[in-house]
Amino acid sequence: MLRHEFQPGRLVAGVFLIAGGVAYIGDARGAWETPWFAIVPVVVGGLCLAAVTGLLARFLRKGRKGMGGTRADGHAEGDRAATA
Repeated sequence: MLRHEFQPGRLVAGVFLIAGGVAYIGDARGAWETPWFAIVPVVVGGLCLAAVTGLLARFLRKGRKGMGGTRADGHAEGDRAATA
């Protein structure tokens, strides 16, 4: 399986969107009462937090890339698995 780059901003956005969906599923099943406008702060807050998380991860990744020791494809300089 191919490895992909971890993107924490997408993880945060997904968690908040799932939380909004769970709130409405609970309302639909009668477990609790959710007002129709409750999704707005959950989604907007989650997207803002995801943006901040993504930007922070990008800046941290850029700083680590500038230190050396890794190639452009993300593998270490002497990594034999990357060349095979």
